[in-house]
Parts: sequence; structure tokens; C-alpha cells
Amino acid sequence: MAPRIVFMGTPAFAVPSLLACLEVGEVVAVVTQPDKPQGRGQAVGVSPVKALALERGLTVLQPLKLKGQGFGETLKALAPDVAVVTAYGKILPKDVLDAPRLGSLNVHASLLPRWRGAAPIQWAIAAGDEKTGVCLMQMDEGLDTGAVLACRELPILPSDTSATLHEKLSTLGFRTLVEELPRFLRGELTATAQPSEGMTYAPMIKKEDGALDFHKPAAELERRMRAFTPWPGCFTRFSDALLKVHRAEVARGDGEPGQILTADAEGIEVACGEGSLNLLEVQLEGKRRMSAKDFLLGRMLMPGTKPFG
Repeated sequence: MAPRIVFMGTPAFAVPSLLACLEVGEVVAVVTQPDKPQGRGQAVGVSPVKALALERGLTVLQPLKLKGQGFGETLKALAPDVAVVTAYGKILPKDVLDAPRLGSLNVHASLLPRWRGAAPIQWAIAAGDEKTGVCLMQMDEGLDTGAVLACRELPILPSDTSATLHEKLSTLGFRTLVEELPRFLRGELTATAQPSEGMTYAPMIKKEDGALDFHKPAAELERRMRAFTPWPGCFTRFSDALLKVHRAEVARGDGEPGQILTADAEGIEVACGEGSLNLLEVQLEGKRRMSAKDFLLGRMLMPGTKPFG
């Protein structure tokens, strides 16, 4: 008899995990965030997880609240063996966690206990971590504090952005579930408590996290640019307007932070707290994205000046 699975997830990152659950057992319900307005037109849209669930003819549940609403009893009535949670977007209360016979498992995109929290992919890149991965853990009432059942690692490449790493880890989550969920259901996995050493927290990304502070080392700024691509992106101010920096590279120039060192067809090199950052593609507020060469047409940025910030 196929195991009965409740799946809980919302964004595109969670879609491969739902596909994995469909391979492993019978998905008796999909729980996802309520529909909400999206895009410029604010038309009400469904989550990527809901879209797949509807396509597969699965039961979809979208509670507005989980705590104190008796939702645990709703799930218990489905007689699930396990709940699998991937990027659902809300903390689960105890009655929901305990509703399945074997409890609830979480697919988390970091090597726990490093980067507990909402944005582990972005902060792993921003911090300069050499590797990351996916952990399958037994959920408890804490924030990503549960005992770990299985982990898979992968390197963070110098070219990785949060977008590319998102795709890799999403796929890794699929593989982890396909391989390890059946073992868990057979009682073959041992849960290991997370150590207290090495714990870091990955808070939700805010728009202001993308602000470029040229007093910081150039290598740190370049990592933040990759970490915060595509959102919120990195930016500075230029002539009282917002200037997005889409692409840059670390250089070895030296000068006062924020000072232009060179400005030509090869880029706009800006001195940082350590080294320099060569801006390669920029976008002035209300304008199109362009190369540094095109941006400099009709603009003279003199070495030694500080037009940014």
C-alpha cells in the first residue's frame, strides 16, 4: 500500500519536492499559501505548487491561518503517514506537525545548523561559503531546529547567483526525497540532533540589503551582488537617482572608498574598503539596462570624484 503523504509548499522551489512525493507515494492533500495579487496588474494568481497540484488533480487546502484553527484535525482526518514541507512560508503549530502518523519532515536549503531561517541560499553566497546543500529534517516547533535525517552537499561556484543556486538546490531536494523518504518510511533513517556549534541565522531579505556600501571590501560587494540576484538586486545613488548595478567584477585598484579610479569602455572602477569594484552593467532609474561604455556616452566621470552613494 502506497504511503499517504500531505505536501506543504508554495513557491517554485517546492515544485520538485512535490514531484518527488508523487513518485514516492500517494499525495492525499497539498497545502499551500492563499492566492494573492501578483505583478503590476495585481491579478490574483496561484502559487507554483498549487498550479501543479491542480494539473495533477490533487486536493488543495489553503488555510488563512494555521494556529488555533483546528487545521491539525483536518489533516489528521486524511490519515497521512507523513507530511513533507518545502518552503511553505509559515511556522507550523504543534497540532499540525503532529497530525501525520510519523510526523512532519522539512526539506531545507542549507547544511544545518548553518543558515536556519528564511533566506539560506542568499546568505550562503553573501557570506562566501564554499558549499551548501539540502537537509531533510524531522520538524519540531523551533525555526529549523529539528533533528537531521539526511543531507546532500554541493559546491557554491564563483559564478553562482541565488537564482542558479536556487535551481540546483531545488533539484537536489527532489533527489534527496526520492532517495531518502522511502528509507524514512521504512524506519531506516536515524535522526541526529543538530549541534549548537556553527549555527547561523538567515533572515528574510529586505530591499535595503542590496545597497552597495563602498567602504566594504570589493569581494564582499561582488558576493552580495550574486546573492541578491534577481531580488532585490544591488544599487547605489547617482545624481540623486537610483542606479542598479547588474554586473561587476573585483579589481585590484586602491583609493578612498567610493572614489572613481577609472571610467572607460572597460568599466567604471570604484575604490572600496579593500580592493575595487569594476561596474560592467548598470541601469539608471527609469532607463534601460546598459553597459558601462553606453552609460558613459554623454557623461564624464572623472577619476578622483565620488558621484556614487
